[in-house]
Amino acid sequence: MVRAALTVARTAGPRDVPIGAVVFDANGRELARAVNAREADGDPTAHAEVIALRAAAKVHGDGWRLLGTTLAITVEPCTMCAGAAVLARVDRVLFGAWEPKTGAAGSLWDVVRDRRLNHRPQVRGGVLADECAALLDEFFAAQRD
Repeated sequence: MVRAALTVARTAGPRDVPIGAVVFDANGRELARAVNAREADGDPTAHAEVIALRAAAKVHGDGWRLLGTTLAITVEPCTMCAGAAVLARVDRVLFGAWEPKTGAAGSLWDVVRDRRLNHRPQVRGGVLADECAALLDEFFAAQRD
């Protein structure tokens, strides 16, 4: 599932950080995929996870509730995206690279497992971490050149 997110991350525009997100239903069928589009859309909320969750909600069949779904992401979600996964009732979050500066699934914060919230998805981080981190490293190295 994270490999699918890696595939979509590679389609990011030249100015957008290459982060990909894919939502799967309980049977492993892909519901939606998205890539970061903050720069392309001029929208601070256009993170891959938010775009993918919005699209998945349109096809999942339970309104905004994404019960039974898995959100696969190339990078640990930020607070906004972790919160969106919780509020969407995603069952499982899988991600690749850890993000110690902004991560909200165990690094800097742990929004997805906060006991004060009424929904806590299962979380597994570090899936294909090296591949996911390499994609980010390449992007940021090119930005510095």
